[in-house]
Formats: sequence, structure tokens, C-alpha cells
Amino acid sequence: MSGPLEGILVADFSRVLAGPYATMLLGDLGAEVIKVERPGHGDDTRAWGPPYTERGQSTYFAGVNRNKATRAIDLRTPQGQAEARTLALSADVLVENFKPGALDRMGLGYAELAAAHPGLIYCSITGFGAGEGRDLPGYDLLVQAMGGLMSVTGPGPGEPTKAGVALVDVITGLHATVGILAALRHRDVSGQGQRVEVNLLSSLLSALVNQASGYVAAGVVPGILGNAHPSIAPYDVFATADRPLVVAVGNDGQFGALVRELGAPELASDPDYATNPARVAHREQLKARLEALLAMQGADEWQRRITGAGVPCGPINDLAQAFALAESLGLAPVVTVEGTPTVAHPITLSQTPATYRNGPPDLPSS
Repeated sequence: MSGPLEGILVADFSRVLAGPYATMLLGDLGAEVIKVERPGHGDDTRAWGPPYTERGQSTYFAGVNRNKATRAIDLRTPQGQAEARTLALSADVLVENFKPGALDRMGLGYAELAAAHPGLIYCSITGFGAGEGRDLPGYDLLVQAMGGLMSVTGPGPGEPTKAGVALVDVITGLHATVGILAALRHRDVSGQGQRVEVNLLSSLLSALVNQASGYVAAGVVPGILGNAHPSIAPYDVFATADRPLVVAVGNDGQFGALVRELGAPELASDPDYATNPARVAHREQLKARLEALLAMQGADEWQRRITGAGVPCGPINDLAQAFALAESLGLAPVVTVEGTPTVAHPITLSQTPATYRNGPPDLPSS
């Protein structure tokens, strides 16, 4: 068995990141994924480089397109539209991220396909929904800005900063995957497919969790705190004798353990720091006192000691160090498929694990 989704055919009409990430996850879980690409050009990310793999593929493309076959179909022509319709009507799942209405004009919209194939699960991914936001371009950076993420991210007030990856696309791809799996379960019970719709803006607002809840439930509009946490302290990046260290104290007991390890147990009973609300109110002076103590040792030594005391902490790793850490913990973060190293599927299933059947496909011939 190749996975829990063996026997499921996914027609992948998506490009760039959110959709391809979702369909790759489905492919890892055993689904057969056929990726539709524009003849002679393919997915836009095929040209997004450097860097490139040893096979000459863009690593951006390679990172989200394993476990797929690919087919060149020109959707601008009647012949291509007919070929695409045949594929869609044979599929269990269709995933697309075209501008709302574009596939309808090609005879590939949900209503028309569902009338001929009631069991089809049709997943549409947009930037701002299919209603009033249909004409807004769905670019991750734009949504990070307009959706509020940049307003709470950055080194300090007045310095809004994007996340270091297209985080909103990834979150939206995960939401698409969850929706598709829920729809498959419903079809198992009822025999009926349905339309699944996700958009980048709604996905981001949901992913803003405590910050979003603070606004909708209490009317608090948060600002930029750098690496600090709006509701917990000390929960920040701290200077040490050599390199920065993250310390993430979640409760009063952990704070007591931290300051005892740092040689300043009296801070735990100081009225300015004895409770989390007090520490939040005095976060800047607390940070200065902690950094004065942390300056006596390097980050690795403090990690050993503070972690040993039961307090979450760790140095800021680059990607090479992060993958090395995962390797050292036995997490096997990299799999090589047909000569291309890719990041391993993140879900471990005891009975039906992810499989890696083929690497990212080459550009199909026209």
C-alpha cells in the first residue's frame, strides 16, 4: 500500500506555492497527483532561481512538487480545455488557484463539472475570496501586509517586516489539505462531493490566533514588539557572551527556576517580577537585568544549564544548524527522491506512513 490516500486521483491545476504544497502533501499520503502545466513554460516557480538542484531544477519548484506526474495542457485552446475536462471528470479531487471565474469560462468551473461528476471535490484557493475580493492579486507578501501580519512583525515600532518565507501560502495550503480530507470523509459517508474554498486572507486571520483573538474579543489592536510576546515575559531573544539565546518562560515556576540558575533567585520574589502580569509590565527592565546575568556565559552553556533546570531555551540556528539538530534528534528531516533531496513529510503515521515514489517532474513536452 502506498498510503492512506491510495486510489485517490488529484487533478492539480494550481501553481506556485499554496496549491502545490497541498497537492504534494496529498501525494505523499498516497494520492496520484497529475499536475497540469502550461506547455513550454510550466509552473512559474520552475524559473524561480537560483538556487537549483543538481538536475538543474529550481529548488523552489522542487520543494513542493514531488510525488506528481505532470501533463502539458494549453487551457487557452478548445482542445486543451476538452483534455482538461476529461482529466477533471476522472479525478476525485481538483485543486485550482486561478482568478475567480477563469475556469468557469473554460468549461472547468465547479458547477459545470459537479453536474457531470457529483462526487468531485473541487478545491479553490484565492487571495481574498471569490466575492468582493475576487480582483485583488493573491500574493503572499501583499496578504502579509494587508492581513495584519506585518503590523505585529519586525524589530520594533515603525519597522513592519514580512516573515522569512511565504508563510501565508503555506498555512493556506495546509487549510486546503484539511478541507479536502474532510470532504473526502463526507463523500465516504454520503457519496457526494463538494466545493472547498480557502483564501489567503482568512487563513492568515485564523493563524494570527492570540493576536486576532485579542482584537475580536477585547478590541486590542496589537503593535510590533520585536521578539517579545505581548502577554508573556520573559519570552524573548537575549544577548549572551557570544550569540543570542531565546528564553521562553511560560509560568511563574519556570521563572523561578530560571533566575535560580542565573544566580539571582531574589528576582522571583521581587514584586516587579513575581507574577507574569508584573513581568509583562516591566519587561524592558527585566530584560536588562537578565542580559547582565547572561553575559557571563555563552549561549550553548546557558542552553545546557537552563534547559537542565526545566526552562525552555535555545540558540538561534541558521538552516544548516536547524537541519543538523533535526538529524541529531533522529527526525530524518531529508529524503532523497530520484536524486533530489527534499524535506521529509512532517506527519508520522504508524500504519500508513508517507511514501516518496517519484521526485519533482521535469517540464513536460508540449
